[in-house]
Amino acid sequence: MKSLFHLALFTIGISLSTHIAKGWPIDPTHGFIDLPFNESFYHIQKPFDLPIDHRYSFISGVHRLWVYSTDSPLSRNSPTKPRTEIIISGYNYSSGVWQFEAYGYVPCGTSGVCIMQVFGSDPPHATTLMLRVYNGTLTYYQGPVIVPNIYDKWFKLNVIHDVEKSKVKVYIDGVLRYEGSGRGGAFHYFKCGVYAQNDDSYYMESRWKKIRVLKKCD
Repeated sequence: MKSLFHLALFTIGISLSTHIAKGWPIDPTHGFIDLPFNESFYHIQKPFDLPIDHRYSFISGVHRLWVYSTDSPLSRNSPTKPRTEIIISGYNYSSGVWQFEAYGYVPCGTSGVCIMQVFGSDPPHATTLMLRVYNGTLTYYQGPVIVPNIYDKWFKLNVIHDVEKSKVKVYIDGVLRYEGSGRGGAFHYFKCGVYAQNDDSYYMESRWKKIRVLKKCD
C-alpha cells in the first residue's frame, strides 16, 4: 500500500513539475494600479498625406489599424517606413514599473511588421522593446521567437517594463514568454498598431481592444 501511495505522490510531483516548467497562466497585473485611459491619453500616427479614417477605425471597442508598404511615412521628411500606430503619449515615464495590457489580433498575411513597442532607449537604439510578426511568428525584434503562431486569433498581451532594474517581461495569455534586459533611455511610452520593418508584406494590419496602462504600487 505504501509503495502505491509513494508512486502516486511521485507521479503527481512529476506532473506538477511538467506543468510548472511549461508555465502556469497568471495575472501579471497583480500589485499594479489601473490608470485612466481614454482618447485624451493617446493619438494616432499614420501616413502624413492621408486622413485618419483611411488607415484607422474604432468600432465596437476594437481599434483596427492598417498600412500598405507603399504608404508615406508619418511626416513629409521622415526617413522611417510606413506606420499606423496608437501612441500612448499621455503616459510618458522615466522611472518606476509600468505595464501595457491589451488583447491583440493579427490577420493572416501580415508580416515584417512591429505590432507593439516600448519607445525610448539609449543611443544608437530608439526602442527598448519591439514585438514583431514574421510569417505568423511573434518575435522579440527579429528573434527570439515568443509565439510560433499568432495569426487569426485574439491573444492577451502584457508587457512590463521595470526602468530602474532595466528589465522587460512579455506575457501572452498570462504565460511569461520573454524576459530580458532593457536598453536605458531618459523617457518611454507604449505604442501598438502596425509599423513596417524589414521584408514587410504589402498589406499590414493589427487590431486591439481593452487597452490598459498600469503602474506598480510604490
